[in-house]
Amino acid sequence: MTTLTTLLVGVVFGLALAAPPGPMNAIIAEESVLRGWTAGFRAGLGAATADFVFFVLAYVGVVAFVAEVTLLKGAMVLVGGVLMLYFAYGAATDAQTTFTASDAAEGESKGFRKAFVLALTNPYQILFWLTVGVGLLEPGTVDALSYASEALAGLLVVETGSPALLVGLFGGIGVWITGFPAALNAAKTRVDGLAPAVAYGSAAVLAGFGVYFLYDAVTTLA
Repeated sequence: MTTLTTLLVGVVFGLALAAPPGPMNAIIAEESVLRGWTAGFRAGLGAATADFVFFVLAYVGVVAFVAEVTLLKGAMVLVGGVLMLYFAYGAATDAQTTFTASDAAEGESKGFRKAFVLALTNPYQILFWLTVGVGLLEPGTVDALSYASEALAGLLVVETGSPALLVGLFGGIGVWITGFPAALNAAKTRVDGLAPAVAYGSAAVLAGFGVYFLYDAVTTLA
């Protein structure tokens, strides 16, 4: 039961990492409604691949090193901000474009690269793997409900550092990057004009995060 519980908690962690609104989901949404489910999934796969890279780097201690070097961290955030503004412009331009089959194939490839590069420069994902991620990798057990009440002690014991937790984590990410594009693509077939609206919304989200990242980089480097 502990292994099954750990697996399910890992899925919850994966969904918590992948689901919140932000630049990654903005790209997935744009790709999904403009180019179809496959393009959205490939964009999500790009972000998930970056999470796997962070997992490996957290395992060997590189993520902690990056967080401690202010100049390097600031430079990464600066690059991420510039890229987000660039992709925001691209999303706004895409909203006014009629896509052909060849455009869709090209968009899928770009979606993976865009999400992967942005995820690697996303301080939120770096922070997750520096804090929660490192904690998940350390062998041990966490009696999650015991903190709420002694009567609940032993009901939800999670094994940190176990393969079940890590499988569940990336399984949860997989559920999101599969289901989110599917839901958007299904809605697209029912609502006229959804694609341009999502593209413009994605552009706004990317631009907002881009400006914030630039501000964060300037204050960090200063």
